[in-house]
Amino acid sequence: MDPDKLAYGNYSKAFITDVPADLNAPEALHFKNTIRRFPEEAIYIYSFKENKMLYADGWEPLLGYRDDEISMLTIVNITAPEYAPFSNELNDKALMFLHSKVIEEEHQYSFTIELKKLHKNGAPVPLIWKVGVFATEGGKVTCIIGHSQRNESIKFGSVMRYAAYGPEKSEFEEELNKQLFRHYAISEKEKDALALVAEGYSFKEIAARFSVSQSAIEKRILPMYKRFGVKSLTHLISFAFANHILP
Repeated sequence: MDPDKLAYGNYSKAFITDVPADLNAPEALHFKNTIRRFPEEAIYIYSFKENKMLYADGWEPLLGYRDDEISMLTIVNITAPEYAPFSNELNDKALMFLHSKVIEEEHQYSFTIELKKLHKNGAPVPLIWKVGVFATEGGKVTCIIGHSQRNESIKFGSVMRYAAYGPEKSEFEEELNKQLFRHYAISEKEKDALALVAEGYSFKEIAARFSVSQSAIEKRILPMYKRFGVKSLTHLISFAFANHILP
């Protein structure tokens, strides 16, 4: 694949290569014996220190690529076109955040996203994609682990759905929200608050449930008016149901 076609953010582009894993390397054999893979799931481990895949498992049944040919560049470039701009920018901004932090423990931070990737035969595959910190050195991220699982029950609308996890979840998710505001997207925290609004709870009641201030809830809900082009709370709720944000 041509790196010039990489629709990735400028920050992440420096770290992404087309080098697949050597599955006969001792490290890869160790991962094969220690990392559990679930049905209809594929896994990768990518090293920022070495700028290559260290391990891959389950990619041929999921997306048609052999485990010894799948690379990070391939994974980026096979995102379905309608999801690529947001997915790539989310990865970019999340990586910027992680590289800015001193991470005391592995697996502290992760994020998930619902999207479609293109199978090697061109068919779209609905996936839940989770990326997390796998290894650190001196508090800095050296490896990430990705889990990609087929989920045919996902109902896709025009709005991308994602979530961030970690000891500073609010900071992580709020930083992503701020950076990704121009996209049609909603975070898990925003969706949770909106679901309670749809059930008839007031901002004050929702704030009490989440043990935050009422203004914090307003900051989750009100910016969605502009983001999604709605004029009222009723319109926002209707939009959420129409776009499968809410069940």
